[in-house]
Amino acid sequence: MDFKILNKDNNSKARTGLIHTDHGTLQTPVFMPVGTMGTVKAVHQRELKNDINAQIILGNTYHLYLRPGTDTLKKAGGLHKFNGWDRPILTDSGGYQVYSLTDIRKVKDDGVMFRSHIDGSKHFFTPENVMDIQRIIGADIIMAFDECTPYPCEYDYALKSMKLTHQWLQRCCTHFDQTDNEYGYKQTLFPIVQGSIYKDLRIQSAEFIVSMNREGNAIGGLSVGEPAEVMYEITDLVCNILPLNSPRYLMGVGTPVNILECIALGVDMFDCVMPTRNARNGMLFTAQGIINIRNQKWKNDFSPIDPEGETFADHEYSKAYLRHLLISKEILAAQIATIHNLGFYMRLMKMAREKINEGTFMQWKNQMVKQLSFRL
Repeated sequence: MDFKILNKDNNSKARTGLIHTDHGTLQTPVFMPVGTMGTVKAVHQRELKNDINAQIILGNTYHLYLRPGTDTLKKAGGLHKFNGWDRPILTDSGGYQVYSLTDIRKVKDDGVMFRSHIDGSKHFFTPENVMDIQRIIGADIIMAFDECTPYPCEYDYALKSMKLTHQWLQRCCTHFDQTDNEYGYKQTLFPIVQGSIYKDLRIQSAEFIVSMNREGNAIGGLSVGEPAEVMYEITDLVCNILPLNSPRYLMGVGTPVNILECIALGVDMFDCVMPTRNARNGMLFTAQGIINIRNQKWKNDFSPIDPEGETFADHEYSKAYLRHLLISKEILAAQIATIHNLGFYMRLMKMAREKINEGTFMQWKNQMVKQLSFRL
């Protein structure tokens, strides 16, 4: 993987860049739609490419390992061939999913024992076999196996967890460097900074991650319930330590406002289930503010879903029609709303890149932050 910085904003740490992978080049800052099971819910790959213009999607190691399983994925030739997506893919290591299975997992020094949420069967994840699983899935960017701490989290637990994450990272790097890709294209391993909300731990973790000298780095353990200001403070602290010449990925973030604020702090890559999950529940993001399309006020509003939108869904369907579909529990409602929300996220990232390149990012960002939280 190769990363090139194109422009830097004069009034913030925002920058634009290019990440070159064997499945294509990403323009950063970039948002990655979440395709946990190898598919972005309610959206066809054709729509992802041609209407939404997603540059990259995210898959999840835990879920893909359980279903369809590594045997099927290997026989298919990897996830790209299995799901028909020929652009880059990033896989989360499964650490967050294991963290969320509090009642059916046990963390040990050598890995994590957990029970499948599907059938209760027992499985054991180690740093080594998580690397092997992601090799078989075939993602262009794969994540180190880590332990994600909850919020709130006691200092002693955060310290212990951080040290365990660092031990696992060393094992991930060793095993990754000793193994080959499965399908003839390059894969890149990103470490993950942990340390909860404690500044001294975050500094220790970021410095350790830098010492591993990988091609990109991630910030984990945020957007788990902490106040937004704390998220920004920790992100800023860590970005000041992570290398300037490597992409920075803030995992699981977030709202449009969160993303703009963190672009200003120097983050290059984002992912979150919010645009797709909220779409299925009737929450639409627009440049003018947030729409709850279930509200009675939209019942007879025959204007386009978003006149400023760039997808066919924004212009071909009215707010009234989308509300009718959602209230009627029609599957098409999830499709239309998801295409709109993801299209908006992509447009927001495109505008951010343009403003950074023009040198007007901060003025535009401050104006947008006020608008994006407004409830229409």
